[in-house]
Amino acid sequence: MQPYEKPIPEPDQVTAPFWTAAREGRLLIQHCPACGVHQFYPQSSCRGCLSDNLEWVDAKGKGTIYSYTVVHRAPNRPFEPDVPYTVALVDLDEGCRMLSNIVEVTPEAIRVGMPVEVVFEAISPEISLPKFRPIESS
Repeated sequence: MQPYEKPIPEPDQVTAPFWTAAREGRLLIQHCPACGVHQFYPQSSCRGCLSDNLEWVDAKGKGTIYSYTVVHRAPNRPFEPDVPYTVALVDLDEGCRMLSNIVEVTPEAIRVGMPVEVVFEAISPEISLPKFRPIESS
């Protein structure tokens, strides 16, 4: 594995289950049994009802692109080899939204409403980043 020069997430007490699952190739999101809300990003309480009784559930890892932008100018040197790259808001089938990269497709082919599925990029032995790729139509 080549050295990773971009910022690396630092799991904490709230986010550790998410990062452990990502390393295993699973996408976890939080679910609130009190009000039924699914949420992402990991938080210590529910955004719907403020309950602190959240549970972790496996997401299907599928969704659609809500919005996106194509980055043509790297914010700093470690991102220069990736330009152009796409950052998107993905509406997961479970009803919450994630910010991530869209991979395995040219930026010109990306569209709002495009169905996508999660893939994971291992950036260190401890951290794998969830990213999304288009789901091929049959």
